[in-house]
Amino acid sequence: MSSSIPTSTSVVESSVIPAHLSKVWHLIKLQTFHQFWPALKSCEEVKSGTSNEVDVIRWTFKDGTVQDVKQEEHSSLNHYITYSIITSQPALTYTSVLSTVRCYEVTSGPHAGGTFVQWSGNFSGDADAGVIEDAKFKRREGLMGLEKAVVGASK
Repeated sequence: MSSSIPTSTSVVESSVIPAHLSKVWHLIKLQTFHQFWPALKSCEEVKSGTSNEVDVIRWTFKDGTVQDVKQEEHSSLNHYITYSIITSQPALTYTSVLSTVRCYEVTSGPHAGGTFVQWSGNFSGDADAGVIEDAKFKRREGLMGLEKAVVGASK
């Protein structure tokens, strides 16, 4: 009998940022996450061995963790980016995660003119409750940092 606690293997965090979609979307690139996510120290491009295309970015976190993230999907029309972690030092305690950051223009109501941002993650079935909780808080921190970067830049 397993002693692990059954848990959802997905997380979704969101925020309304009081800035136009174009200002928010400008920062949603894997190579610029360090400009708003306080946990990140730096981002650098990693060239693939078979072409000059750059679709892998190395994220170095302030705690010393280093992860290579691969852009899986990107849409400038629909304002989203999807990425996966392909390597991590130290190693992850789960097999995989696919994350998406999606931005929507708020068109009516008290937040009209702002941007609704959703940051989701879908983890492999071997991710435990601690992984999901950690992902939830990291995304919240990232969204708060995104708002600070965008709103602070326009003052």
